[in-house]
Amino acid sequence: GSSLEAEEHSMEPPAVPEEETPLTAASSPAGCQLFGYVGIEAVLDQMKIKTMKMGFEFNIMVVGERRAWGLLPSTMVNTLFKSKVSRKASQAGQEERIPKTVQLQSVTHVIEEKGVKMKLTVTDTPGFGDQINNENCWDPIIKYINEQYERYLREEILITRKRKIPDTRVHGCVYFVPPTGHWLRPLDLEFMRRLSKIVNVVPVIAKADTLTLEERAEFKQRIQEDLKTHAISVYPQEDFDQDPDDRALNDRIR
Repeated sequence: GSSLEAEEHSMEPPAVPEEETPLTAASSPAGCQLFGYVGIEAVLDQMKIKTMKMGFEFNIMVVGERRAWGLLPSTMVNTLFKSKVSRKASQAGQEERIPKTVQLQSVTHVIEEKGVKMKLTVTDTPGFGDQINNENCWDPIIKYINEQYERYLREEILITRKRKIPDTRVHGCVYFVPPTGHWLRPLDLEFMRRLSKIVNVVPVIAKADTLTLEERAEFKQRIQEDLKTHAISVYPQEDFDQDPDDRALNDRIR
């Protein structure tokens, strides 16, 4: 029976495979052209083109006591981004008046470099630490940061959300440490201890050129010891050390 079935099947005409129609520009809709080779290796180029077209958003907050030390965080920000992105006075030739309270003020600029656009938002905190009683002076800053997280989350959980959600979250907080040359003050420790739990804190020694190289190195060592003693985790945190390459880079930054 098996041999007969084999003969019956062999007598059937062989099935002619249907000719596959190659995908060309002619078979596509009118006016539509193919983009060439499509593969896994082309994903990075596609993501790069899309990201450069949309641009980046970076929100930075600068915090520092000014009245006692004459610190100007805006000068550091202008130097960092090679443009005037700080808050200016309303009239030319007049010094900006420092508020008596911590009033957060944000300025947004669009910076372009070699075809890459970045929407930079600088949030200034004038009046921080300038009072005689600085108790709970960090509350307005913490409230502002949490509000930005909540605003972004409300937009993200919507069913019909926007294609691109405006990102107002604070990505990094630059905290300017007064150049005392000794230890971190209780105000510095308390502020970084509270803020390091909700935002990336980057401590920066302000007016470091007023210290000698030996004093600056010793001051940095004391700051690191204070941060370790009080369990303050500044950027980069240890949570970012999962990849070996990232761990080596983060160790160098620390």
